[in-house]
Amino acid sequence: MEQKIENEDKIKEGNMNDQINIEYQQNNNDEESNGEFGKYKPEILNVSNEYSEYDINFKIIVIGNSGVGKTCITNQAIKGVFCDQYQATIGMEIFSLFVKLNNKIIKLQIWDTCGQEIYRSLITNFYRSSSLAIIVYSIDQRSSFEDLDLWIKELKLYNSPDTKLILVGNKKDLEEKREIAYSEGEKFVKDYGFLDFFETSAKTGENIRKMFIKVAIVLYEEHIRYKDEDESSGSFSSYNPAKPSRLSKTQVMKKGKKKKKCCM
Repeated sequence: MEQKIENEDKIKEGNMNDQINIEYQQNNNDEESNGEFGKYKPEILNVSNEYSEYDINFKIIVIGNSGVGKTCITNQAIKGVFCDQYQATIGMEIFSLFVKLNNKIIKLQIWDTCGQEIYRSLITNFYRSSSLAIIVYSIDQRSSFEDLDLWIKELKLYNSPDTKLILVGNKKDLEEKREIAYSEGEKFVKDYGFLDFFETSAKTGENIRKMFIKVAIVLYEEHIRYKDEDESSGSFSSYNPAKPSRLSKTQVMKKGKKKKKCCM
């Protein structure tokens, strides 16, 4: 079911293009269309935040130190824009990114968190029921890399210990200021069992789309796997309030109707 959002003074809906008609962003990346993602023919849709014609909804949490570029990454993915004037996120912002995989439309509900210590107790309340976490550091800021351990421990404390993780080293365009080698990020991912590792640039857009498409594919494939298991067993065992919801809107509506019928 859709998440009920409270503390609206701390949470702002990400503004997108107001248009409702689908416009497909032209895919100029051969690797996305013909490479490892080729079988899905992935496309990021340019639609409004209120677009409702999607098949599956997943909650994604983006965490990391303040100033590493979490909001810039999200804005680049959704709007294709970059702002070089830093403004700290206050509390939480929520954005929606729609990815088409063949004939299915996946909604990624992206919870962009602040990294400031004073808001830490607030944002931990929103970790729950996340299907996947994107943990971000900046390649030119050693402290942001060293704090990754703390973010992981906090995430596993307030969400499922089995939450899927993707590591992102942002600000790849600042190569001359690099403090963390690519090999360090690779090692960290192997040591902690992350799904994948990307070095990105929110400024140039490098690897931003690719990273979110990978997120959509990973979660979609898991959804299919759980769905197949449920159908073979004749149950809805994958739907557990303690775990990230993998039900489509149609499945949720069917479950709701069943409950209503039982109470009559």
